[in-house]
Amino acid sequence: MDQLETLQSLSEQMELEHAEESRGEPARPACFTPKARPEFTEREKRAAFVHPAQLPNGKQIKLLKTLLSSACERDCFYCPFRAGRDFRRAAFKPQEFAELFMKLHQSNMAEGIFLSSGIAAGGANTQNKILDTAEILRNKLGFRGYLHLKIMPGAEKGQVERLMQLADRVSINLEAPNTERLARLAPNKTFIEELFRPLKWVEEIRQSQPAYKGWKGRWPSTVTQFVAGGSDESDLELLTTTDWLMKNVRLKRAYFSAFHPISDTPMENKPAVDPMREHRLYQASFLLRDYGFDLEEMPFVQDGNLPLAEDPKLAWAQQNLQGKPLEINNAERGELLRIPGIGPKGADAILRARKLSKLRDLAALRKLGIVAARAAPFLLLDGRRPESQAMMF
Repeated sequence: MDQLETLQSLSEQMELEHAEESRGEPARPACFTPKARPEFTEREKRAAFVHPAQLPNGKQIKLLKTLLSSACERDCFYCPFRAGRDFRRAAFKPQEFAELFMKLHQSNMAEGIFLSSGIAAGGANTQNKILDTAEILRNKLGFRGYLHLKIMPGAEKGQVERLMQLADRVSINLEAPNTERLARLAPNKTFIEELFRPLKWVEEIRQSQPAYKGWKGRWPSTVTQFVAGGSDESDLELLTTTDWLMKNVRLKRAYFSAFHPISDTPMENKPAVDPMREHRLYQASFLLRDYGFDLEEMPFVQDGNLPLAEDPKLAWAQQNLQGKPLEINNAERGELLRIPGIGPKGADAILRARKLSKLRDLAALRKLGIVAARAAPFLLLDGRRPESQAMMF
């Protein structure tokens, strides 16, 4: 297997990792046309699995998502790379992978890396290989672009600290919301010691050490991912853990990957989870992070899940604002964010516009970028419902 076949083998399942996706929708492997460079053949271009991605600062880049190795000693029930599954394994040595990536990077085929790995000879040993790769890229080959590096289950605190000095973002997948649920997915992983504790280490390091020690003078952000529906957990369980992490260890965001069965795994006959559930979890997590909602305000149904038929913000507004619409001209920013169709940028635009004049019709809201039709049932414009105004004209 040559280098590009190895890269293709290691990258072909990476749509399971949702990191850097802007809307919680699975990225699709894509090949970008490079600048004219004679060293790349058509076969090489096809083999470069790169994903369109959005960085934490909003910038769009071409992100290579891959593994350092698909050999794994863990037997997670849902995972295509689990120990004992019959498929051809592949691996890169740190120097080999770093040099191949730089070739892709210099030909404008990839701008950043999301790097994970199967675990072999323990998490600390595997973490050292990821660290060696990052050291070569940063300090030997001079790569200053985006690096998202995985914390391996079983990594040591000193390794996490060094990872934070090299990466723009670090992550470890919790996979399930608590110890009981994780046992149904990954019986040989420990929730607190291997997965949860490294996220706390990251925050301890950020709190206790100056930011200039981090890459480009700042500490990396942290994210995690859950296998939604894989352990028969409820949305309430997933969002309870997400909310705690956002509040206590400054988790930047949670990613949710709707479970779907992989052949030749213990869960191959488990039904796939509706992708809409994944979408609703993303919406709810953004309400918790960006819109000032509390967990208790989420419109969970009796089984602890979110309704699939409508987004949680709309469901909340229908329960709380339908009979008590908000006056757009004096509502506070936090109240404006509760109105469907108004996001953080829209709320700020309304606050600025109100300093100049009152907002009296939906056309004025549309000019501010508000989804007026969505917002209309839940607001007043200068004391009047928009529907009443429409009848007058």
